[in-house]
Amino acid sequence: MEGKLLEMFEVGPCEDDYQLGFLIGQRFCSQIRSRLAGDLILQNQLLPFARTPHAQPLLKALSETNQKKFPRYWAELLGTADGSGVPVLDIILVNFRKEILPFISKTTMNSNADTTDDCSDVLIVGDSMAVAAHNEDANVALVGHTYLIKEKLSNGLSFIAYTYAGELPSCAFGLNSQGLAFTLNSVPPVEDEIVPAGIGRNFVSRDLLEATSTADALARIRSSEVSVGHSYNLIDIQKRMILNVETASKSRVSVHEVGTTPFFHANMYLHLQVQQVHDENSISRQKRAAVLPQGSKTDFLSLLGDTEDTKYPIYMTGPTLYTLCTTVIDLDERTLTIIEGNPKYGKVSHVFSMSSNELNLKLVNHAEGTHL
Repeated sequence: MEGKLLEMFEVGPCEDDYQLGFLIGQRFCSQIRSRLAGDLILQNQLLPFARTPHAQPLLKALSETNQKKFPRYWAELLGTADGSGVPVLDIILVNFRKEILPFISKTTMNSNADTTDDCSDVLIVGDSMAVAAHNEDANVALVGHTYLIKEKLSNGLSFIAYTYAGELPSCAFGLNSQGLAFTLNSVPPVEDEIVPAGIGRNFVSRDLLEATSTADALARIRSSEVSVGHSYNLIDIQKRMILNVETASKSRVSVHEVGTTPFFHANMYLHLQVQQVHDENSISRQKRAAVLPQGSKTDFLSLLGDTEDTKYPIYMTGPTLYTLCTTVIDLDERTLTIIEGNPKYGKVSHVFSMSSNELNLKLVNHAEGTHL
């Protein structure tokens, strides 16, 4: 399956956050409408649930909690809905998908129910190499329904974010002009560990795009009373540092600094003590990664492109989960590279340079057929 060419939209500074969202929604209205129409989780699970009386208190509380803490991003979300001409409810549901699905009765869910967003990361900060490599894996409905947002804020900060159609930038990965980048991995706390109507993960990661330092990024993560857990890989280009931050509800946070030993993270908690769902897919990828070479950037790409385990491959090609792309953040080269297709073949679609003194984000290459 081949996705459409990954497009980038440069926007801002805008008059306000609603206008920002409106312009994004307007620019990508066809992708947003197509994604929503073909998203079986939205159509078969979230929308039917949202029409029930049981859903109303949860949706109301989620909306009020996140609007109160992040009024700017809430306005951006509303603008995206209006700009794309789709119902606000649809945009709310896809942005709070992970916060809503645990509360849908298992008896009403069918084979189209959500599957963990099975992203994989391999990270290292050694004497000769400092790299974060990430597979962006998602439901097959997202193939051809992603784009890049390059936004400049009125305060002078700018960021680039890989964005799912209709969602806030970014539930995947991004970087900003302060030399900060992040990738994300979902984690599966059990139902008892989930707090209803907390802060949504999409709002936390949107907030991270505006962090001014690693300390600021950690403070933004810690200050959010999240509903479900998440794993953040925080990358500080200037300090040559990578932190893996695992979070859960009730303000639980664990920080692991990545060192000379390669650190592979799939979709289960590794250092925060949380009761979690036994995810065979994640466990299989973790075990497979442990026996593969991890001594070079080429090894990392081969690892992320591994398909040896046909049931639970690290590089996914459907039928439910699909590796949308791979990104490699090289802290020494100060670049973020996006690779389409299996990363072991290194077909580069975009390279962003962060090497200037101001760390201006610049597209330095976008040529089909270029190899890493």
